[in-house]
Amino acid sequence: MADSTLRRRLAWTALLRVFKPGTPGLGKRIGAIPRMVKATLKGEYDGGTRLALLAASAVYIVSPIDAVPELFLLVLGVVDDLAMATYFAGALLDELERFLEWEKQRDNVIPGHVVK
Repeated sequence: MADSTLRRRLAWTALLRVFKPGTPGLGKRIGAIPRMVKATLKGEYDGGTRLALLAASAVYIVSPIDAVPELFLLVLGVVDDLAMATYFAGALLDELERFLEWEKQRDNVIPGHVVK
């Protein structure tokens, strides 16, 4: 796989890439979520750690423990949630793009043979 296609990007950059021509659209990326989770659980795709971080950030966003900063530090608590939500959305979209590239490359591989 080409190194440039799998390079990690900042979350906000990944959010902007969804709208660039030539990249998978939002619908295609969201539709790939179940396949990505399944391939990760089967050990075919190496996204386990990244999916765990995404799950942890999703839990943080919706957890009631996160409500404590909002009670005392209204603006900072909301900014904190916005930053985490931006990270989550960007990282998810970036990981989905990486997974879709992996799927495309996987179709060119025959087990036991090198195809160029």
